[in-house]
Amino acid sequence: MAIKVCESAQEAVADIPNGASLAVGGFGLCGIPDKLIHALAERGTSELEVYSNNCGVDDQGLGILLAAGRIRRITASYVGENKEFARQYLSGEVEVELTPQGTLAERMRAGGAGIPAFYTPAGVGTPVAEGGLPWLYNTDGSVATASPPKELREFNGKSYLLEEAILTDFALVHAEFGDTEGNLVFNKTATNFNPLAAMAGRTAIAQVEQLVQPGELDPTQIHLPGIFVQRIVHTGLQDKRIEKRTVSA
Repeated sequence: MAIKVCESAQEAVADIPNGASLAVGGFGLCGIPDKLIHALAERGTSELEVYSNNCGVDDQGLGILLAAGRIRRITASYVGENKEFARQYLSGEVEVELTPQGTLAERMRAGGAGIPAFYTPAGVGTPVAEGGLPWLYNTDGSVATASPPKELREFNGKSYLLEEAILTDFALVHAEFGDTEGNLVFNKTATNFNPLAAMAGRTAIAQVEQLVQPGELDPTQIHLPGIFVQRIVHTGLQDKRIEKRTVSA
């Protein structure tokens, strides 16, 4: 499928329906596809199933969709600095699957690579493997849905658990550079989850700070080839907000 260069973030997300699954790049507020998230919030899209390292903060990133009640379920590594995320989870308003950070990254990569599942030592001997982690609470604080146990297998005398790959309807990512063929370059630590999220999405949408023509990017510096990207939109420089500011006296 040919890459589509969209005129706006609104155009890029216009066909994402209610109930869609999304892989979303970024770590905290670093490298988040903020313009695409805002456009999705403006459309009113709801009942979303999100796969991301975390859920932003109360008024930024995925936290905007969460506060508006647009997210039904999220698979993430941690709650982070988002008080609304914690409140909705504990009150039974959103279903949450917490998974080890490295496992989440590999599940996304595996989905893009066509690998349906893999074995990992992460989580062996914990509720991640044994099951029972609260996914969804009742309003009275009891557990409505708990995680199931995972398949265990031994290799060379060591136990590993089976984790399934993540493959989503759409992916939203942020890159510093992109060309009109969809090749992307990410800025420093924004490289963490963005390439993997794009790989996991059947339709990957990239917002880029700088859009260039084919051949202008050094091929050896490209982090994600355009084969994984279906849409691209030039959104300009990102407002790089600090998630948590620490100062000394």
